[in-house]
Amino acid sequence: MTHEENMLLCLVEGNAPMGQLMRRHWQAVCLAEEVPKPNSSPVRARVLGENLVAFRDTNGQVGVLDELCPHRGASLVYGRNEHGGLRCLYHGWKMDVCGRIIEMSSAPADRPTKLNKLKHKAYPTYEWAGVVWAYMGPPETMTAFMPPPWAPTDDVQVSIAKIIIPANWAQILEGQIDSTHSSSLHSSDLLNPSVDNNSPTPDIHYRFDDDKTPRIQVEVNNYGFRYAALRRPAQNTGTHQYVRTTVFLAPATALIPPDVQYNMANFNTPIDDHHTAFHFIAWGDPKTTPGTATWRKFLHTEVGVDVDTAFRPVRHVDNHFMQDRNVMARGNFTGILGIPNQDMAMWTGMGTIRAREHDHLSPGDEAIVTFRRQMVDAVKSFANGGPAIGTGDLRAPTEVCSFQGMLPKIINWRDLNCSRIEGSPKYPTKR
Repeated sequence: MTHEENMLLCLVEGNAPMGQLMRRHWQAVCLAEEVPKPNSSPVRARVLGENLVAFRDTNGQVGVLDELCPHRGASLVYGRNEHGGLRCLYHGWKMDVCGRIIEMSSAPADRPTKLNKLKHKAYPTYEWAGVVWAYMGPPETMTAFMPPPWAPTDDVQVSIAKIIIPANWAQILEGQIDSTHSSSLHSSDLLNPSVDNNSPTPDIHYRFDDDKTPRIQVEVNNYGFRYAALRRPAQNTGTHQYVRTTVFLAPATALIPPDVQYNMANFNTPIDDHHTAFHFIAWGDPKTTPGTATWRKFLHTEVGVDVDTAFRPVRHVDNHFMQDRNVMARGNFTGILGIPNQDMAMWTGMGTIRAREHDHLSPGDEAIVTFRRQMVDAVKSFANGGPAIGTGDLRAPTEVCSFQGMLPKIINWRDLNCSRIEGSPKYPTKR
């Protein structure tokens, strides 16, 4: 990539083309648990370089407003959430979830002024899968919210670990679609049940190979792409191969190869050019999918333990992610607790925006190359008046999914009728 292409890919603030493309998609502003009940404390959020405040009003509806009061710019995060609106502490102006100014304490009620027609910036919201979503694009381009493939119906268990990371959104997304790194970086956390004699549980990840050099095959489509990492299995090497498929859903979601009992996904909310809200998800049948507390404990992303109440991690560059060299000496590959923390050490160590023009890519980076080419082309097309990738007719089908499992070599992964993990494991069959 050139430096100019890298900036086109990464920058999202203001009128940056990628940020404007992102605004054609519903964005995750916060988790529903951050605004847990009517009239609870408002929370600060920042999305695409824009400072926002989210609150749940007296009727339980969530509003997402510009953080600064339209009167004189005081922060509404400190406001009183009461009686159907958010009241600024400075002079008592009060806004509802739609941005209507319903009380103007410092202005005489019987004196008509231009203020009577004033409306504060507010974005349409929708709650789904434990997330508060907002549409931040032009009103005329807004489409109805559609459930993502990782939360297709309201009866699936969706468990989300959230972390605020000082790195650009594309840097994190590339890590999530990179199957090759898991053979090294996460090698101490991914167990081979045929070797380790373990039975499936909700808090252990499994894989079935010892191959660190997968062959990468990519299939590009309108909504992004899917690809397979083909590895030599631990058993039956002459007749089978271990296949892990990953799906990239433009602009910032990845369906990760599932565990044996549940599905996994990741989506990223660009906070600004240099920070990202990273969401790591387990989802599927409630009987076999870990609950939120179990999921976060397994990942070492517990609120109040591993991240603070604003989801900022206690492990970071300045303390070397609390890496334990003694544990490494005893055989642990990284000495860093938790798969996301291992990833974060890599992402943040690159700086907030990696200078991709200095990368020296290898055959194992084919999916990364595809992502960069596809998204740079997509943002250029969008800037020239084309539709935003992943919207309208370019939207991914809800049934799209990832896969991991042992397959006979005679089966082409592209011909598989892939099924989500729902209850007991299901493996695809040839169409």
